[in-house]
Amino acid sequence: MSGPDPETKMQFLYSVRSRGVTDQKVLEAIEAIDRGMFVRGIFTDRAYEDVPLPIACGQTISQPSVVGMMTQALEISPRDTVLEVGTGSGYQAAVLSKLARRVYTIDRHARLVREARAVFEQLQLANVTSLVGDGSHGLNEQAPFDRIIVTAAAEDPPSPLLAQLKTGGIMVLPVGQSDHVQTLIRVRKTEDGLDYDELRPVRFVPLLEGLGKDT
Repeated sequence: MSGPDPETKMQFLYSVRSRGVTDQKVLEAIEAIDRGMFVRGIFTDRAYEDVPLPIACGQTISQPSVVGMMTQALEISPRDTVLEVGTGSGYQAAVLSKLARRVYTIDRHARLVREARAVFEQLQLANVTSLVGDGSHGLNEQAPFDRIIVTAAAEDPPSPLLAQLKTGGIMVLPVGQSDHVQTLIRVRKTEDGLDYDELRPVRFVPLLEGLGKDT
């Protein structure tokens, strides 16, 4: 795919930057990944707007500025292994792949994992591993992780995920008890316990246990 024209690309990056994504490496990662490859159907002409869009299985692709904000909050270094809970379209994992050594991404919907995996292969993102599973339980066989990102909202940070985070590691996720009142938080795991930062209000689909009904 050819991707957006230069003016569209410039406006796209400007809208992300103007909403608080200032880390140059994160902006370069967003610039390197064509969001249009992750948007299908009637919404393809809106791929370069800073808005969330519907995807299959009742899920959404997050708005680019939120992807950038969450990625920036993770403070990823090139040696880090990252777990993403909620593959969705695969867009967030693709951005992470430009910053981390390895990305594991897990989703309860097999269809979403299949479709995301096809785009990862097209983009030749060899450091992304996509899996079908219940992300609320994390991925114990690959733990511990330097960074964990959750792209669905839970009432509290899930304890299995906190257990799989390295000491010194960072987890970024939305928390909230309803679809309307959610806050993006950053959790730092220290020798003495957990430190929490509130970053901004957000709206995400809920984090659900179990596998999706799709095949």
